[in-house]
Amino acid sequence: MLTLFPDIKPYRTHLLPVQSPHVLYVEESGNPDGIPVLFVHGGPGAGCSPRARCFFDPERYRIVIFDQRGSGRSEPHACLDHNTTPALVADMELIRQHLDIEKWVLFGGSWGSTLSLAYAQEHADRVQAMILRGIFLCRPKELEWFYGEGGASKIFPDYWQDFNDCVLPRDGENRIQAYHRVLHGENELARMSAAKAWSIWEARCSTLRPHHDVADHLMDAHTAVSMSHIETHYFVNNGFMVENQLLNNMAAIENIPGIIVHGRYDMVCPLESAMELHHHWPSSELHIIRDAGHSAFEPSISDALIKAGNDIADLLSNGELSY
Repeated sequence: MLTLFPDIKPYRTHLLPVQSPHVLYVEESGNPDGIPVLFVHGGPGAGCSPRARCFFDPERYRIVIFDQRGSGRSEPHACLDHNTTPALVADMELIRQHLDIEKWVLFGGSWGSTLSLAYAQEHADRVQAMILRGIFLCRPKELEWFYGEGGASKIFPDYWQDFNDCVLPRDGENRIQAYHRVLHGENELARMSAAKAWSIWEARCSTLRPHHDVADHLMDAHTAVSMSHIETHYFVNNGFMVENQLLNNMAAIENIPGIIVHGRYDMVCPLESAMELHHHWPSSELHIIRDAGHSAFEPSISDALIKAGNDIADLLSNGELSY
């Protein structure tokens, strides 16, 4: 089984102004002359950890990492102004231009898969290949699975009770709307309590077996605030996309090679979405990981993602996949 590559340091960092008031944190590591790959983090709002660099062979890849608007080391923290999916797609294209990259590989998981697909459909001529994990198409049925009564709540009823009891919906509200109301209200204590509960629910459901690094990252106060505020902002606005946008536009990227990695026991993003995406994407391979949930840092998921990175590098170097 392959494990993450050793920790490396970035050889260059950037603070890139985009639409005011946002300034994005961007970094480069690995081989400056390698295959450009963009790590697209999840959430939205989760930001990147240094371990994001470790999925790629640093001798073969020029690794580009950025924190999306309001996330991680980008400023202002948790800012919702002009924070939409089209804006993030425009940011990714600006990063590509700023770094003088002609084409790149996209590597995205969960919300990162959503955003990678949205970018690729808008800029297909700039994408060499994609590696996507934990597919999330940001559709109402996926949100209902994770934040409604009939999905993940039945698998984790004890964790769900904690999440449910923290914020009580008012008449006509669903749970996402209720959390959005509290998170953007005037009561600071209620806001922080809701932010922690929102992130703890996701952290607890993200791995098949307990994984302290994953939980610690998602439940860190800095990450919890940005992720809860930005996720609810996106989810009450349907991801700032039209219904079923990503699957309806797959013809734009049908010839881009892709590797889809999805845990069979993913309780955050059900496997059904990965299968639907694969069905609509003739140039993709689907790898169902039999002993994993949602997180990229579960051993079997990491193994599959590293293999995918190696396979894509072989494809771009030799013209064929190794399987």
